[in-house]
Amino acid sequence: MKKKIRTKVINLVMITVGSLCYAAGIALFLEPNDLAPGGVSGLSIIIHELFPVLSTGTWIIIFNLPILALGVYKFGIRFFITSIYSVALSSLAINVLSKHIGGITKETLLACVAGSVLVAFGLGLVFKGGATTGGADIIVKLLRLKLRHIDTGMTFLVIDSAIVALSGLVFKSFNIALYAEIAVFIQMLVINFTLYGSDEARLIYIISDKKDLIAERLLAELDTGATFLKGTGAYTGDEKQVLMCVLKMRSLPKAKDIVASFDLNAFMVVTRATSVFGEGFKAHGEEEL
Repeated sequence: MKKKIRTKVINLVMITVGSLCYAAGIALFLEPNDLAPGGVSGLSIIIHELFPVLSTGTWIIIFNLPILALGVYKFGIRFFITSIYSVALSSLAINVLSKHIGGITKETLLACVAGSVLVAFGLGLVFKGGATTGGADIIVKLLRLKLRHIDTGMTFLVIDSAIVALSGLVFKSFNIALYAEIAVFIQMLVINFTLYGSDEARLIYIISDKKDLIAERLLAELDTGATFLKGTGAYTGDEKQVLMCVLKMRSLPKAKDIVASFDLNAFMVVTRATSVFGEGFKAHGEEEL
């Protein structure tokens, strides 16, 4: 019971902090410099430019209402409650920050980088907390239900690029559209990093007569697991045991040193592990978005 309450509190904190970071990125950096980095927020910045009678935050709420309705149909009332909280908080924060603080830099490149990092980091926290800020977030979440293989950041990139192209037409500036596209690309990288971490792991296979000694040292010094696989040489027909191990990228140089210290003639294959689930790596189900 206590664990469930603790988890809910942590999720609420992540959603709150994420929503505020998202709002700060838009209100303090992107919107004041006419940068519309995709999504409902970017679309709202564009519409606000055309119809300034309503604030950007208000437009965000208006666009999100039908999308949230679709979200509650697919994901349930809990998703709706957390997401409406995130949408309301971020929209209110955008309006307040825009009115009382406004843009804090006129350097377009600085605004592009700082704003997109804040927005993407905020989105990542909101996602990890089990909610969304509405708009494209829900669309991506719906797509991920059917197409589990698609990359979250890349999907955002495709959707957002279309809105960026529209912003170039509305603001009549190729440079603004180019900066906005840079912001979209930065967001893709930061969202993926926030959601999944660096995810830099290496899978190594080692064939050596000193395999037992090598395995013992790997287990003792690198805080990792290892597995022996049965193998047969295609040319000789000799049976061999293949030592397999998954390592964090930072541990790879040490692993190479360990292998070399026992057997300079060892056969070692190193390949990138794009996704690793289990103890020491990502938890199963972590890529639910």
